[in-house]
Amino acid sequence: MGFTNPVYDNNFADPHVIAASEYYAYATNGPLGNIQTLKSTDLVSWEQVGDALPALPDWTSAGKVWAPEVAVHGPDRFVMYYTTSDDKSGRQCVGVAVASSAKGPFVDKSSNPLICQVAEGGSIDASPFQDSSGRRWLYWKNDGNAVGADTWIYVSRLSDDGLTLTGETTRLIKQTLPWEGDLVEAPYVVERNGKFHLFYSANAYDKAEYAVGHVLCTSPAGPCTKSGDPILTTSADAAGPGHNMVLMKDDRYWFVYHAWDPALVGADPPGRTMWLSELTWNGDVPVVQPPRKDNPEKP
Repeated sequence: MGFTNPVYDNNFADPHVIAASEYYAYATNGPLGNIQTLKSTDLVSWEQVGDALPALPDWTSAGKVWAPEVAVHGPDRFVMYYTTSDDKSGRQCVGVAVASSAKGPFVDKSSNPLICQVAEGGSIDASPFQDSSGRRWLYWKNDGNAVGADTWIYVSRLSDDGLTLTGETTRLIKQTLPWEGDLVEAPYVVERNGKFHLFYSANAYDKAEYAVGHVLCTSPAGPCTKSGDPILTTSADAAGPGHNMVLMKDDRYWFVYHAWDPALVGADPPGRTMWLSELTWNGDVPVVQPPRKDNPEKP
């Protein structure tokens, strides 16, 4: 028996899913609150939970809370990285919050952002990663397109508790390919067979040209080589697929991402909903099922 996309047909941009007692999905601010939160037992049928981050730290204000991702440190420790406005600088910056339950409430006790590259336009789209040796890393993008500058995907080691950056900060990739337009963003890393696959989105999120690219890295901090053409692009069923993450269920890989109805070209915002596509591999080359409404097999 198959499933139908979108798996959540409401505003749910920049989705991120974790496996806890159930699957929990988090997304950019919207009707459910600062961090919209859902839960599911099968990745297909989703139930609204509410707002995982109901209170914000003093250095920010509600309204621009974006792109949450959660690292699972244990059954009662969850660390969330999220983008929000820094009132002092007026730029988008990265915050970090902790909860004892996957559904929250997450609490950010900081007096300043975790990352805020003001001179480079700000910092957004933080994505945590733990490698097979147990080391924790954080990837993010400087918001250069906000100030007419280059956009880079950065990486830094994280402390064991996930609350501070440690060691050197490294630039991995920036916009260099025609399809990428003015920016790269939304990094997400998967380790497989001793190699590191960096997925990223590029171009404008509200355009049909928005798509997902792939980079192969020899270590979590590079060096990295782009694959070239995007691996997930607009189809007849969905436009602007992007801001993906990867989830494994029963030895199968799944892309979770947002996309929107092609009939909404020109709408602002276009109405980003949550989609699933299966990810398979041809050696080190990822192959993603194009966005399709009707899918023959459930996760």
